[in-house]
Amino acid sequence: MKILIVEDNYELSETVQNYMEQEGAVCTTAYSKSDAMEALGAFVYDLVVLDIMLPDGSGLDILTHIKKVMHETGVLVVSAKDSLDDKLDGLNLGADDYITKPFHLSELNARLKSIYRRRNFGGKNEIIFNEISINVDTFEVQVLEKSLVLTKKEYELLIYFLANKDRALTKQSIAEHLWGDHVDLYDSFDFIYQHIKNLRRKITAAGSRDYITTIYGVGYRFNTSVS
Repeated sequence: MKILIVEDNYELSETVQNYMEQEGAVCTTAYSKSDAMEALGAFVYDLVVLDIMLPDGSGLDILTHIKKVMHETGVLVVSAKDSLDDKLDGLNLGADDYITKPFHLSELNARLKSIYRRRNFGGKNEIIFNEISINVDTFEVQVLEKSLVLTKKEYELLIYFLANKDRALTKQSIAEHLWGDHVDLYDSFDFIYQHIKNLRRKITAAGSRDYITTIYGVGYRFNTSVS
């Protein structure tokens, strides 16, 4: 998961970032409304952890913007406001969930993963595509019921492909999703090739069809029409 954390409390923001990165997420932080809008204008995120009360405006304005132009992005509102009206305001504007401060990091993590599963995999804990199955709770990947040993990046790459089946994914978008926004400063994204190569080799060696096709000069596609 690639997450934008919008939170003006530096200590809380860092705590959430560290926890979610330990859980395998790639995180970017924004400490104000303007920082958040700049990040959303430059990069694509799976999820946004959104504080409502920011020093230069309301997080609800950011929520409205996301729901208008970034339909692929889920939003979890995090706020000290715990009245029913505040929660209804956030949910009625399109937030996928709402959690009040203080919260347990494990609950935040569970809610974010739940949003991601709902938006990409119908809310299921097990992702099944033909001969490939993934248990997102145990991180176990199987091909034809044979377990695969994947690196963390190979696992995240496979999840990313399955969440974006039949879409052309540029090398840059793959790099940003798996390594973070800072990779836009790289001169080349050719390092993606080796990770793609290793993932293809492992899943095909286990008996899977090769669904990952190369789009020369662009990137890659997880092609569901492969027979």
